[in-house]
Amino acid sequence: MNFLERVKNEILIADGAMGTLLYSYGTDCCFEELNISHAEQIQQIHKAYIHAGANLIQTNSYAANYIKLQRYGLEDSVKEINTFAVKNARIAAGKESYVVGTIGGIRGIKPNMVSLEEIKRNFREQLYCLLLEGVDGILLETYYDLEELASVLPIVRKETELPIIAQVSLHEVGVLQDQTPISEAFDRLESLGTDVVGLNCRLGPHHMLLTLEDIPLPHRAFLSAYPNASIPAYTDGKFHYEGDSTYFRQSAIAFRNQGVRLLGGCCGTTPEHIQAFADELKGLSPISEKIIKKRQHIQIFNKDIPEREFPPLEDIVKDRPSIIVELDPPKHLNTEKFFDGVKAFKNIGIDAITMADNSLATPRICNSALGYRVKKEFGLRPLVHITCRDRNLIGLQSHLMGLHTLGLYDVLAVTGDPARVGDFPGASSVYDLSSFELIQMIKQLNKGYSISGTHLKEHSVFSVGAAFNPNVRSIEKAVQRLEKKINYGADYFVSQPVFSEEKLMEVYEAVKHLEKPIYIGIMPLTGSKNTEFLHNEVPGIKISEEIRSRMASLKDNPILAAREGIAIAKSLIDTACELFNGIYLITPFMRFDLTVELSAYANAVSAKVTRRRKNAEVNFN
Repeated sequence: MNFLERVKNEILIADGAMGTLLYSYGTDCCFEELNISHAEQIQQIHKAYIHAGANLIQTNSYAANYIKLQRYGLEDSVKEINTFAVKNARIAAGKESYVVGTIGGIRGIKPNMVSLEEIKRNFREQLYCLLLEGVDGILLETYYDLEELASVLPIVRKETELPIIAQVSLHEVGVLQDQTPISEAFDRLESLGTDVVGLNCRLGPHHMLLTLEDIPLPHRAFLSAYPNASIPAYTDGKFHYEGDSTYFRQSAIAFRNQGVRLLGGCCGTTPEHIQAFADELKGLSPISEKIIKKRQHIQIFNKDIPEREFPPLEDIVKDRPSIIVELDPPKHLNTEKFFDGVKAFKNIGIDAITMADNSLATPRICNSALGYRVKKEFGLRPLVHITCRDRNLIGLQSHLMGLHTLGLYDVLAVTGDPARVGDFPGASSVYDLSSFELIQMIKQLNKGYSISGTHLKEHSVFSVGAAFNPNVRSIEKAVQRLEKKINYGADYFVSQPVFSEEKLMEVYEAVKHLEKPIYIGIMPLTGSKNTEFLHNEVPGIKISEEIRSRMASLKDNPILAAREGIAIAKSLIDTACELFNGIYLITPFMRFDLTVELSAYANAVSAKVTRRRKNAEVNFN
């Protein structure tokens, strides 16, 4: 009799964590490879769970797929590792327990990290290996992304009539990270052919039971639950779980009363936890009817969307010429010169002051702190850059929520220079997200949800700029990146500085089909050394031989060199204003006097171009 026949009339006990026990023994490597190199140890863990009362054990194959094994250089060992995983479980189980082949989810909080086609290729390879060894069923576990699970489940159903267990993981009670209610997700999985549907990982008994309270008994399938032992703690460089088996014993009846017929454990659980479940539920039959509590509707969002003090830059630059200016936060604590520059730009009339986020990986005063003062004290729009380098997912989420709270709604999402190029070469670069994913994350906040699917109880109103580097060999590839960023939600673009009229024309022709506006970057050169440094050492900047020669000829006269840099920039502005509505002026070395002069010049040229175009329209009509 297969285990599916038994759960019609019984509550079956599954096993608990494998990786937790291996980790506690001091093993910190590829746990799936241990099926081969430490087969006896794996078998002993399986036996410990069986002796604790487990009717069903899972193979040690959660991450035994090409993608995850690749991290350890074991991608060519998929068949061997899965084969040994089943053999070890079979040796331990004998005739006492069922063995299900485990396949874990690949996508996590970043659903676009791996394409579905690649996932399905890897999934089929692992599935065939497990089926060839004669497992009693297939367990699909720890799937955060419903789209992934819904894509692979039909593959299993097509290949075998064996029982299938499909389990999702939640960040929040009752909903998946894409905001699908768990009851809807279970209905969908049941319609795709799963025999047992349930929850595992991430949540402990308390929150898992809260979720199950809203879940009706499935029409055809049965319910499963594999809770974590507790929230993990981190002490002396190691993770550990502190939940004890008594707590699990106390929750066992509650799981049974919610309709669970297959009950096991996930992270942090041990044979003691499983024995607690087994002892408490021994001799009890599963329920066949369940009353769902009707929860009172809770208002999730505030009705009022925050009002912006400034219209979005993308709306301004589509309607009229617009100038924004970069003024980097200082590397020290004296802000006097910075705010002198802000005052000067306020008087000349610009649409935003942009502030980099520790440019070139060099620590500076926090741009959000300065941005708040710029807005409150001077009435100027701050455009705050956000890099992927310095903050992990938690930090980025917190930072964005803070910006929203401060009313700093204009942001520029960038990757950020690697930490090793800056003043702190021992620092680490985080890069939990790419710039594409950061854009997507910010846009999800505008919908009122965090990247994990958490309700934020208010919509943010961020306008999201993205970076554009036109100084590359293939402008076509650079434009493809822009198109990809548009698909991820970018509202407009800000370019690296351009140093030739020819490049301005090339960029215009390459991007004129895009619906999103571009602020084209222009930066005054201050001297020959500055020119050579930018050309040779700063990523994303290239300067023509002709301009480098002009600046080199004045290397002994810094005043004339600076004036020559201004002249070059003005010439570029003349061309840029004919082609683009948006001009992005970059201030070198806090020389805001140079940028103020260029701002005034750009305003005058833009006004002249606008008048000429209007006159041409009148004459044409």
